[in-house]
Amino acid sequence: MKKSSNHSANPRGDLSAQIAASIRDAIIAGELIVDDRLPSETELSEQFEVSRPTVREALKRLAAQALIRTQRGATGGAFVNHIKYAEAYDQQITTSTLLLSMNDISIVTACEARYALERACTPLSAARRSADHLATMRAEMHRQSQPGLSDEAFCASDVAFHRALVDGAQNPVMSYQLAGAVEAMQPLMNMITFTARSRERIVELHGQIADALEAQNGEDADAALIALEAYTVSLAKDVLEARKARG
Repeated sequence: MKKSSNHSANPRGDLSAQIAASIRDAIIAGELIVDDRLPSETELSEQFEVSRPTVREALKRLAAQALIRTQRGATGGAFVNHIKYAEAYDQQITTSTLLLSMNDISIVTACEARYALERACTPLSAARRSADHLATMRAEMHRQSQPGLSDEAFCASDVAFHRALVDGAQNPVMSYQLAGAVEAMQPLMNMITFTARSRERIVELHGQIADALEAQNGEDADAALIALEAYTVSLAKDVLEARKARG
């Protein structure tokens, strides 16, 4: 691990961030691998020429990112953690949600990105989806068809349907990358279009997707996703134009 320079010119908060970044870089570079034990707080404080509380704060930052874990006892200490894809989904979703909310992303841009990414999964999902993936999609379609289902519950079911489509590709890297696309962008789209959309039309398109995947027909599934994207964009434009006219 490389020691950051100019520590004395920075407040403790900045120092802890620098130390955390240095250790994170060492993990990314492979200098520290899964289950490696980090140097002790005393050793790290000497290495970086800072106080132990500053080192402790840096370790807390790394633990919050799930990059390290701590163990108590004589053989304890801080160890490089084994991050699982499922455990990283929440961070991916949170980051994507913040990016969308803070950078004024248009619905058209969000739809373009989200569906382009999801369509990349479609041929793989058509070839690899399991009976469980199909069952999840069918169950969510049934749920979406229930009278009296709240908008919030419909949105959650919509997300679950598309997550099953993505997970059907059985590629954990793609599932991780698409966690933000589906679970951050889909609620954004639903929030804008829920007053104008036809649930029946959405369930119909979901049925076309599920039928195509069950038949292992990637082209038909892709066509249904394209139709769903066009429907979503059209609805969003109509809603936003109506709001603008009222405003």
